Amino acid sequence: MHPLDRDIELTAAGKDLWAGRVTDEWAVNGTANGGYLLALLAAAVARHTPRRATPIFTANYLKRCPAGPATIAVAAMASSTQFDRFEARLIQQDRENIRAWATFAGESNACFEERIEAAPPVVADPEQCIGVPEMPRYTIFKHLDVRLDPACAGWMTDGRLSPRSEQKGWLRFRQHRPHDLFSLIVAADAFPPAVLASQGMVAWVPTIEYSVNIRRIPETAWIKAVFRTRFNTCGMVEEDGQLWDESGRLLALSRQIAQFRRAGP
Repeated sequence: MHPLDRDIELTAAGKDLWAGRVTDEWAVNGTANGGYLLALLAAAVARHTPRRATPIFTANYLKRCPAGPATIAVAAMASSTQFDRFEARLIQQDRENIRAWATFAGESNACFEERIEAAPPVVADPEQCIGVPEMPRYTIFKHLDVRLDPACAGWMTDGRLSPRSEQKGWLRFRQHRPHDLFSLIVAADAFPPAVLASQGMVAWVPTIEYSVNIRRIPETAWIKAVFRTRFNTCGMVEEDGQLWDESGRLLALSRQIAQFRRAGP
């Protein structure tokens, strides 16, 4: 079993309840990654509908999720000819740590015309990009091969900062696994925060809210990604993300709202 499938595995625990476990195998600085946690919630919600087209997920992170048992409670919000909508709550030790919402569309909801007014990001080939190394407490990089374009990797290599708060590059699983909606949820939150490119490793950027809209599932291992922050004000940043496949097809769009905190002494 692939590590991601193992770590989002669930068992029925009652009516609309699912039992799982938050693992420390997908951590960022010792804290469970938000994309991994949302994939765990999505795995529960997906069991309540056969629809899979263009799913949308949004999570509010209320508290940190320690490694250990978790219960996910799923509630249907609405159902129509086009959409199924759900709410899900991740609970640990009788405390709600995450609340999320999910919308699934039927295949018949596919648009009749595709119009894209943006091009895929221009990114150096994976072999020319700089890999994010495996580090203690950053266990997510044990499982994901994340490579940054040299143009935005100076903060990580030699302290050279960029005028733009942007991270772009490639990612794939180190242990091959076909992509699905769960892997794309993780992928859209797997890069270092975009603001580090311009500010360096001098900040803590905890996610408050994370949304991802999946448009299609890739058939190839590599995913091209770009994440951009334009506004760092009032101690808050936004981060807009795009995932593309190797042939230039749009896979997913994401947005995060996070705090920006300077590192303490």
